[in-house]
Amino acid sequence: MKKILLFLSVLFLTSVDAQNAKQDTFKETNVTLKINVDQLFGTLTVPDNVKKCPVALLIAGSGPTDRNGNNPMMKNNSLKMLAEALAQNGIASLRYDKRGIGESKPAATAESSLVFENYTEDAKSWINFLKQDKRFTQLIIIGHSEGSLIGMIASAKAAKFISIAGAGESADKLLKNQISSKSNKQIEDMTFPIIDSLKSGNQVKKVDPMLNSLFRPSIQPYLISWFKYDPQIEIKKLTIPVLIIQGNNDLQVDVKDAENLSKASKNSELVIIDKMNHIMKTIEGDKQANMESYKNENLPISETLINKIVSFIKK
Repeated sequence: MKKILLFLSVLFLTSVDAQNAKQDTFKETNVTLKINVDQLFGTLTVPDNVKKCPVALLIAGSGPTDRNGNNPMMKNNSLKMLAEALAQNGIASLRYDKRGIGESKPAATAESSLVFENYTEDAKSWINFLKQDKRFTQLIIIGHSEGSLIGMIASAKAAKFISIAGAGESADKLLKNQISSKSNKQIEDMTFPIIDSLKSGNQVKKVDPMLNSLFRPSIQPYLISWFKYDPQIEIKKLTIPVLIIQGNNDLQVDVKDAENLSKASKNSELVIIDKMNHIMKTIEGDKQANMESYKNENLPISETLINKIVSFIKK
């Protein structure tokens, strides 16, 4: 019994010490990037007492996901946790709110004018921002979910690229697969011709009102621009070292996607992490537990993920 109490005591002290160390190992600074008349905002996390170190640009996924990995309905702090973990391992990072999201909301582009290249050009601007900082020895791009594709396209000036839960097919194929898995033949017959038209670069003037959430006229220019990019083609262009990470408990992206990316990239390393879900957290329970993790800001991200990323960056 004494041994058990001693173990628990040591474990508790270690946990407290780790928390205190976490508070003292890095400094966070709010940064602003000016692009023409727009301003984008982010957080620069730098390890303490380190004069020079690598820096990672963290690119969030699709939708209203902010710099910390959260959206208005779900707070899980996944990207914030990743930034802190990197800092504890001597690696700086910059995570940012995409235009139209979070603090960068005023930089939103009208929906009818928004194209996928807005996001890739913004990422390139952040890369140039970091390249000017002499504290950083090398620049690594870490793209999560849709941020993976954005990162691939923007990585020309980076030293390394890391994809986390990145899609392995173009968005038009992904959309068709999602519709097929959740809808009947009638819905397929209504939507697939629209997707094919957009894929060929042609807008569709008449859209059934029930499909407006997906194919309203104002969003079609963005879909056309997004459908142009095939992740397998984009990752094949990269001549830098590539790390492809995928959890096998991901409800949104399949292990096959990561395998497809790995096959397309000759200079890549593929890592499949057991029980890790889409937001980089380890899930021991069922699908309900997986979904609930999206709202759990206290559940830590995968230690295996952190170790693999740190090892890849430092080698």
